[in-house]
Amino acid sequence: MSNIIKVGMADWKTCQGEDGVITVGLGSCVGIAIRDPRTGIGGLAHIMLPDSTEIHNNSNRPKFADTGITDMVEALTRMGASRFRMVAKIAGGAQMFAGVGKNDAIRVGERNVLASKKKLMELRIPILAEDTGSTYGRTVIFYPKNGDFHIRSIGLPEKII
Repeated sequence: MSNIIKVGMADWKTCQGEDGVITVGLGSCVGIAIRDPRTGIGGLAHIMLPDSTEIHNNSNRPKFADTGITDMVEALTRMGASRFRMVAKIAGGAQMFAGVGKNDAIRVGERNVLASKKKLMELRIPILAEDTGSTYGRTVIFYPKNGDFHIRSIGLPEKII
């Protein structure tokens, strides 16, 4: 029997085997699912902000795309995943306040997606699929063993990417 491990906001968790990881309430936040297809080791990060250097005296590394993704990849490697086989899927980054302008402070979702993609590119982890943007929130469940990334949104059919 598999366990579903809850990932909170500004958090990440890893798992393997039949287990999965879930995070709820991705609005402008981004869920980054990373796995090693050969070992089935993977994890899910729920990042809230794009860049840790923009916030002073903040020790919550999982909160940011630049540090949260790096830390989770290091943990996956310690569990036995190969950095060279890792692949990613991402979801979230919605514009939850549509029509409010182009102010960077308001465009957090878009900035989170761009920062997540940039960090994954720096780490040479290809993104196989994404469900980002738009104006609705998402709940995601990731199963590293087979790579299924379930995306649920109110009023929309469930997607598996």
